Amino acid sequence: MTDKSDASTDAAAAGERIVIRDKRKVSPSTGTGSKPADVGEPDESRESNGSEAAASEPAAQDKAPADKAAADKAAVQDKDQKAPAATDAKVKPTEAGATKPAEEKAAQEREATAPSEAEPAKDSAEVGELRSALDERTADLQRITAEYANYRKRVDRDRAMAGELAVGMVLTELLAVLDDIDRARDHGDLTGPFAAVADKLTTVTSKFGLTAFGAKGDAFDPNRHEAVAHQTSSEVTEPTCIDVMRRGYLLGERLLRPALVAVADPESE
Repeated sequence: MTDKSDASTDAAAAGERIVIRDKRKVSPSTGTGSKPADVGEPDESRESNGSEAAASEPAAQDKAPADKAAADKAAVQDKDQKAPAATDAKVKPTEAGATKPAEEKAAQEREATAPSEAEPAKDSAEVGELRSALDERTADLQRITAEYANYRKRVDRDRAMAGELAVGMVLTELLAVLDDIDRARDHGDLTGPFAAVADKLTTVTSKFGLTAFGAKGDAFDPNRHEAVAHQTSSEVTEPTCIDVMRRGYLLGERLLRPALVAVADPESE
């Protein structure tokens, strides 16, 4: 009796819960049972066994929370270990879902920026239009430049002509003075201070382009000579000026006044 109680006490101290089922002692750790030595032991033994079982229950109850806490801790660790995988599994689809729209957007942008087949034709048409417009503007500029150049030439020519006309009008009025100087020179009256003034006047008029023509022996030119007398002579072979009554004058290439001359024609055979 004492040995059994000691064994029960030791078992209770070791935290082992002993369950008596069908007069067999069953150990929860091993799951095996043994029949008590004295099956027909008195009620006191049964009561003792019951008390031992009752004594061992608190130890088993104390051990159960510890086992439960350890199991909960292990479950938390397993959950923590599985959580990254689950998180990765959750993140990866999200990343894949986020990457897919980004790739689609990039593809759409490439398609939008990529030149289509219609764009080269459109660019060619625009280039052709711009080239035509440029050719038209160039032709207009060339025409305007040519017109302006012709205008300047015409203005310069008209200005020069107007200047010559003005100079010609002044010199035409001086021709009578030059005729008097020529007559005085022919008669020998051009001497002294009057001769100096005549020479200066002749020099000034020459600077403006006045040129005198008409002398004895010149060939008769109806465009420059005005014949006031005709005669025949065996000494000439063509119409020739044999006498000059008044000299003619040219202003550059322009005729201011023809010369008055007497003309001798060759004798006919």
